[in-house]
This record gives sequence, C-alpha cells and structure tokens, in this order.
Amino acid sequence: MISIPPYLQKGDTVAIVCTARKFSKEEAQPAIELLTSWGLNVILGDTIGLDNFQLGGTDEERTVDFNKQLANPDVKAIWCARGGYGTVRIIDQIDFSLMKKNPKWLIGFSDVTTLHSHLNILHTATIHGIMAFSVPNATNEAKESLRNAIFGNKITYTISAEPLNRKGNVVGELVGGNLSILYSLLGSESSIDTTNKILFIEDLDEYLYHIDRMMHNLKRNNKLSNLKGLIVGGMTDMHDNSIPFGYNVEQIILELAKEYNYPIVFNFPAGHVKNNLALKFGTVVSLEVGEKVTELKFLQ
Repeated sequence: MISIPPYLQKGDTVAIVCTARKFSKEEAQPAIELLTSWGLNVILGDTIGLDNFQLGGTDEERTVDFNKQLANPDVKAIWCARGGYGTVRIIDQIDFSLMKKNPKWLIGFSDVTTLHSHLNILHTATIHGIMAFSVPNATNEAKESLRNAIFGNKITYTISAEPLNRKGNVVGELVGGNLSILYSLLGSESSIDTTNKILFIEDLDEYLYHIDRMMHNLKRNNKLSNLKGLIVGGMTDMHDNSIPFGYNVEQIILELAKEYNYPIVFNFPAGHVKNNLALKFGTVVSLEVGEKVTELKFLQ
C-alpha cells in the first residue's frame, strides 16, 4: 500500500535543497516568489549557494541538508532545486526512516528520478514536476499543475491524440521518470517494480541508439512485460549519428512493445519541456487513450 503524504495547506513550509547541481540564492528568488504567492512559507536549505564544481556542496553537505529537511516536522514538502547529476551519490546515505516519521512530498524531475524510484520502492508517493530552477521558463500551466498536485486538487489532463498512440483504457499506479536514470538504477535496490503499473518515461539530449539500448535493457529486466500502460513524455533534443540509426523514438518503443497489449501514449507534456505537467507517482490514475484525445485522471 502506497503512503500518500499530507497535501499542503496555506501557511505550510516548503524546503528547497540541492541534491545534484548547484543553485544560488539569487536563482532561487523566482521559486520563492511563486511559493509565497500560493500562501506557502519557504526554507532555503544549507546547500543553496554552495559551490562544489558542478554540485551544490559536497556529498556529505547535500546528504546532511536533505536529512535535516526530512527530520523537520514543519517542512511539508522538499523541492529539489535542479537536476543534472549527483543524487545517486547520496541516495545510500539518506535516512528514509525520517520520511516515515514526518511524511512529506518530494518534488522534482530528471536526476531526481533516483529519489522517485527509491521512494516508490519504499511505498511513498512523490511528485514529478518542475523544479525551483525551472520556474522562470515554465509555462503557467506547468506551474498551476504543481500547485494543484501539492494542494491535493483534482487533476485531469486531456491532450490531443498522437497518430502512433495505441488505444485502450486502464487504471493503475503511475511510476517512472527519466529513462536514463531508470536505466542506471537497474539491478540496484532503487530499481522500481513496474508490474501491473503505468510507466512514464522521458529523456533529454540522447542519441537514438542510446534510447534503443536503454529500452532493450528495461525489457530484458522485465520492466515492460507486465505493464498496464506506457506514457512517453518529452523525448527532447534527440540526436542521430552521421550514419542514421534507422528508427525514431516512437518506432523503437512500438517495436519493443509489439508483443504486449497495453495502451501507449506519445508526446505527453511532461519531462524536459516548458509545459512540464506535474505527475503524482505512486498514486492511482485512469488512462484513456482514444481516437482523438488522451485523458489522464488522478484518482488519489
């Protein structure tokens, strides 16, 4: 049974921390203003403003800061400042027992998939959505979707159908995140269980043959065989070699999933896109893939 942290109310506190790349106090101002406009209080973690080459502090500093916010009963959500790389360097030092004592929402995407995946194994719901770094360039719809997610408002996304979608109606738990991170976690204790679940994937700045390799590895690890559905978000800025690989993202996925019978959605507006709509991982959703529209409705 998945534990769903308490939804936020006005007056609650959100902590912004670095688990990966560095983030300055000046860069944090738009995010602070956004949360304040929603009636929330903001704590900047000790890692905001730290500079350890690419990272927002040393591994120890980032671990201590994250654990500090987990332990703080006044903090109702932890918002990761930005992605990049580095969360996996601290995942095994985080005291997740603190999450059980003080349940709270974890928010972010991209490299934060490491936390989404690990917390899903620990049966805790999380929010895949824009990060503090994303605020200046995010659409109003993306920001509003995050507000709806953290306050527990009803969420239904209706988008136009893509020609290569595979139709069907299913209900199941939503899991997933960045494909490269999910791939990197295979074989570890943080690798998610996708059985009877709806899997969401997205990625950025990858070669097509890399996508093919990662999807094959997911299949060989039985992460595709027992799905209820597959949602493919932004596959942004994909590359090809001078000698073409020969398949685009949609063709790669459809070929690998041709023996299965679940609905598949392409170009869902989430991931490394400006209109990065918030998704509540670990919660039950209804997915209806039709001729003209796709509807994703959150039931929890």
